[in-house]
Amino acid sequence: MADDFDRPDDLKLAQEAALAGAAEGLRHFAALAGLPRELKKDGTVVTAADRAVEDRIREVLTGARPGDAILGEEHGETSGEAGRRWIIDPIDGTHLFVEGDNRWLVLIALEDRGEITVGVAAVPAQGRIWWAIRGGGAWEAQMLDGRILDEQRIHVAPGPTPALAETRLGVVPHWGREPFAALIDATDERPWPVQPSLMVARGDLDLALQTGGQIWDFAATSLIVTEAGGSYRGLDGRTRPGPGASLYSRNAELAGVALKAVTNP
Repeated sequence: MADDFDRPDDLKLAQEAALAGAAEGLRHFAALAGLPRELKKDGTVVTAADRAVEDRIREVLTGARPGDAILGEEHGETSGEAGRRWIIDPIDGTHLFVEGDNRWLVLIALEDRGEITVGVAAVPAQGRIWWAIRGGGAWEAQMLDGRILDEQRIHVAPGPTPALAETRLGVVPHWGREPFAALIDATDERPWPVQPSLMVARGDLDLALQTGGQIWDFAATSLIVTEAGGSYRGLDGRTRPGPGASLYSRNAELAGVALKAVTNP
């Protein structure tokens, strides 16, 4: 893991890259009518905007840390030498992006020797940004004209763990829900104006279920939730981000109850 002296510089760089990616994404978001769309092999949508945002983020990161590896959803992995790897999801929620829905994100994380040490999640079309640094808490702020303003520390909801029937749940995406029906039916599912994991981090939800994804879908948000005092778990029991379905919860106790509901319906 990077030492404490270096870590703030990594956070500043991640924020700079997120702001650059956000600006590039908004440029394409403003011209959706002329944006070509393709389908990947897995059936998900990809656009020129996804690639352009990742290119811009990579440009910022490589310019400052040429020795670091980078893993991006659209362009794969470039090797590095120092045990450090940046993980990028340039447009998380491309299906939302192409529909003109303002909930899409730009996600950037730094993995240092196997541990996520920095995570940034920007919601450009809403002008909001979240971040966390390992051991330094989780934060939310405004984005305006390439600047970060009015930052405030965030925390998961306080108090005793609620009963499952009283648990405020957000589910994303809306497809692939069938294997989790027992959990969803047992909770109070809520609409989500921003990604449910971020709502857990700031105390607006108790539990978030992401029904599928890859490491770039979870790397940044897993750190934001845990640094806000919450818990991140893969449904296979892992505590580090990786492929598959994942749960974000206000505490480990609720995560255990939710996992039991999924595995023993």
